[in-house]
Order: sequence, then structure tokens, then C-alpha cells
Amino acid sequence: MAKRLRRNHTPAFKAKVALAAVRGEKTIVELRQQFDVHPNQISMRNF
Repeated sequence: MAKRLRRNHTPAFKAKVALAAVRGEKTIVELRQQFDVHPNQISMRNF
């Protein structure tokens, strides 16, 4: 089974996700689906 390569997110992408999370208009699960990141990364703002 092939290993998934680690993704590196740009600072602009991180800012976009963080702003969306701070706005609170969507749940973490909805943000996870929209941005294709793990929910822990959104809640910790550490990706």
C-alpha cells in the first residue's frame, strides 16, 4: 500500500482556514470537508 505524502500548507491557506474557523459560521466538520484537513488541525490551528 502506498504511503500518502505529507502535505505542506501555505501560510495563505492556513490563514483562510483560521479565519473561517474564527468566524464560527460553520462547524469544524463542515470546515474539514471544505478544506480537506483533519478536524484536529482546525481546532488546534496548527497545520
